[in-house]
Amino acid sequence: MDEASFPVVGVAIAVVSSFINGSTFVLQKKGILRARKSGGSYLTDCVWWCGTIAMIIGQIGNFLAYNVAPAVVVTPLGALGVLFGAILASWLLQEHLNLIGKLGCALCCCGSVVLIIHSPKSENVTSRAELEERLMDPVFLVYISVVVLLLIVLIGRLSPAHGKSNIMVYVGICSLLGSFTVPSSKGLGLTAQEAFSGTPTSDSRALYLFLGLLGILVVSILIQFTFINKALESFSSNMFEAIYYVTFTSCVILASAILFREWTALGIVDCFGILCGFVTVSVGVALLRISQEAKFSWSQTKAKKE
Repeated sequence: MDEASFPVVGVAIAVVSSFINGSTFVLQKKGILRARKSGGSYLTDCVWWCGTIAMIIGQIGNFLAYNVAPAVVVTPLGALGVLFGAILASWLLQEHLNLIGKLGCALCCCGSVVLIIHSPKSENVTSRAELEERLMDPVFLVYISVVVLLLIVLIGRLSPAHGKSNIMVYVGICSLLGSFTVPSSKGLGLTAQEAFSGTPTSDSRALYLFLGLLGILVVSILIQFTFINKALESFSSNMFEAIYYVTFTSCVILASAILFREWTALGIVDCFGILCGFVTVSVGVALLRISQEAKFSWSQTKAKKE
């Protein structure tokens, strides 16, 4: 990317949004714990509502960032939110990650950034007609159908049975919805230009597309919001935020690659970089998953006396 065309404003908005989003899970978790201690509902807790407001502001920031900068630039900056959330959680929730957990968090962030750097770069869609063509592409429709099927299985069958015992159920639901939220966010910014431009020939069609994308975005965010709170009721905010960032990022990359069809231009170096990124992310997730039970010490364990 040329320095002259580097989206400074988009990056700045994305950085601020990442810090805001990093506080969201911690504040909501704090509100849930306060409500549980008092015996009331977290819907009446002011700290939980602060986290909810932070989520809304963060989503607005993400929407603005995705419309002034490429997704491959905005998405990796979410790693800042993971690190900020870990610091905030140690202060408000006393959720101290051990050394294994910290290494896992670092590997997750590094692996995701490597993955995004070498991922297919999306083209700039400049018209509503081009956006419609991309959305109606058979490959993208098949991918979305698979995502919808997985969401139905996760929400309808796995969530009631295994949601409270397996963090990947709630994480999977929230992450798969990223395949809808990011394309919808970018599409809204584009269709709004034609829907409200005052041109009679294209207003109605663009308006219908705008309302459709807006409905998809709102429904996706509401479902994410519901299952994020379900996850925070049962799991550590540090673990959820780190794993959620990795899986959400992967889903966004895959959806963007299919929608904008840039995967055909990948070279050997990028393919190798993607492989290394996925391996790094997988190791990081594994370390995060076992960090709750594993203990690490620099001191040598004394041998048992015979």
